Amino acid sequence: MTQKTTIFCALDTSDLDLACRWAAQIGPITGGIKLGLEFFNAHGPQGVEKVIKKAEGAQIFLDLKFHDIPNTVAGAVRSICAKFEPAFLNVHTSGGLEMMKAAKAACSKKTKLLGVTMLTSLDENQIEQVGYRTGISARVDQMAKVTDMAGLDGVVCSAHEIASLRRNCRGDFILMVPGIRPEGFSAGDQIRVMTPKQAVTAGASHLVIGRPITSAPDPAAAAQAIKRSIEKSSE
Repeated sequence: MTQKTTIFCALDTSDLDLACRWAAQIGPITGGIKLGLEFFNAHGPQGVEKVIKKAEGAQIFLDLKFHDIPNTVAGAVRSICAKFEPAFLNVHTSGGLEMMKAAKAACSKKTKLLGVTMLTSLDENQIEQVGYRTGISARVDQMAKVTDMAGLDGVVCSAHEIASLRRNCRGDFILMVPGIRPEGFSAGDQIRVMTPKQAVTAGASHLVIGRPITSAPDPAAAAQAIKRSIEKSSE
């Protein structure tokens, strides 16, 4: 990997004070903070601004997973970028080519727009239940292809799809990888998981790591330990 891997620590909480405290402790270490639907629905743009101020220059990934008709998603992306210009923002690839093209046209040039493929909490049986053909890897490959056609900067995918996407996508295609669990840490509600070292070695661009850091007795120390393990794997 030629680019530096950034850890985006997922601050999955509706507690604003806790999120700000985590951002101050963890942001300077990881260089990245992820805010998702739980936090955004509780505190909105004002809450995001408060976390940004506490994160000391860390990049912000707004994990809002927009999915609607093209005009609505374009408006949502435009509103977010006018307010924040986050480093990363995402939409669901299942919204289709035209929706993603509209989102990209509305997105700030300073913001990397990613397409969410298959959630890391899903397995083969679950995707079949909702109407997808079985074969998660093939579905993710197809979703990535359409994402690239739409002009987006990359995808959010599980670590299990990294190798295939690296074979089939352009070299600078960003792979943002959640579902990362250090050795010995419970997978919880995630199914398609991998360790930080394994994911970086496989070709992940950036990692999303939440509970292994935020649930630790010392979140800053946990973040530092994971960062060191990644740096060793890149040597």
